[in-house]
Amino acid sequence: MTYKPLGVEFFQQPTIKLAQSLLGSLLVKITDDGIASGYIVETEAYKGPEDRAAHSFGNRRTKRTEIMFGEPGYIYTYQMHTHCLVNVVSGDVDKPEAVLIRAVEPLTSIELMQKRRGMNDLKNLTNGPGKLTKALGISMEDYGNSIIKPPLFIAEGLKPELISSGPRIGIDNSGEAKDYPWRFWISGNKYVSR
Repeated sequence: MTYKPLGVEFFQQPTIKLAQSLLGSLLVKITDDGIASGYIVETEAYKGPEDRAAHSFGNRRTKRTEIMFGEPGYIYTYQMHTHCLVNVVSGDVDKPEAVLIRAVEPLTSIELMQKRRGMNDLKNLTNGPGKLTKALGISMEDYGNSIIKPPLFIAEGLKPELISSGPRIGIDNSGEAKDYPWRFWISGNKYVSR
């Protein structure tokens, strides 16, 4: 299977639009063990300085968030509990925004993903942000790399017929931001996180 990475202009869309446009695209990770990929089926948008749920709320600039202050189209990974989560940087320079990839539908190297996760259950293999990174082999080492070239990149996929939206997950302590309908998913897809 050949993959054509999306160009940098794709990632220059406004963050909310990008979160929707990513649905159906292919997330691809190349490792020594093989090439694992899956269709993105769920995302969450984080609108930086004015979004209380964003790591960069109030223009909070730390070692962790530094990559978000740069150009769109870069990888922002961070550790949450024992999981690595993967985001795509969006927004203009010094407007730190990002899109979290919440779930993918497994496509290639499913056996490798099952081995990495220690499970055979296909439905629960990649239906969460920590599950998909472990299955695909995405790690903190991907932080700061470009999302338009290997080893971790996003390629053209399939356009979804219907997209649903609702509040983001796991951000209950973020005031009114917890109710923003900035989580997007492919309607009816069984690999969505919940």
